[in-house]
Amino acid sequence: MIYLLRHGQTAFNAAGRMQGQLDSPLTAWGQSQAEGMGARLASLVGTTAFAVYVSPLGRTRASAAIVLSHLPPPSLVQFDPRLMEIGMGKWDGMTDYEIEAEYPGAGAGMTAQQWAYHGPEGEDFATVQRRLIAAMADIAADPRPVKIVVSHGAVGRVIRGDHAGLTKDQMLALDAPQDALFALAADRVVIRIPC
Repeated sequence: MIYLLRHGQTAFNAAGRMQGQLDSPLTAWGQSQAEGMGARLASLVGTTAFAVYVSPLGRTRASAAIVLSHLPPPSLVQFDPRLMEIGMGKWDGMTDYEIEAEYPGAGAGMTAQQWAYHGPEGEDFATVQRRLIAAMADIAADPRPVKIVVSHGAVGRVIRGDHAGLTKDQMLALDAPQDALFALAADRVVIRIPC
């Protein structure tokens, strides 16, 4: 079983800033969200051997530390750069308003999830999807019965969408909660677990 979760709310999330591969600290609410995910995972994992795979960005490291404080020691904790959030290039750290002011019409006709892949010097969807497919194949090959993946909103959509066999548009339409986790079960099933 693979459990996928997103980091807790950050200062950038609260301010409506695109984080991309920049970092900002968890808010008090974000820390509380991570506590909730940790408590929920403790009830699911029990004493089963597990490995943890974490994006190396600060917000995921901080969230993982909080989550792990609720669990027995893992067999492995690995920081994998392939799990990092989409790099939005020059849009990293900007608000929608700032992007529109500096790049007028950049998001015309697209949802925020679609145009995030069009930032100058940023990653496109195919690049992100390739790195995530490779990362998740390696994680799935881990022989431990439980794997916990701590990652991000945009990449979480792609991971869940690929697991469920969704199209690109369906993936981009998925939500990205910071107060739930997802079980990536057999036969392409994705189960949302509230925390």
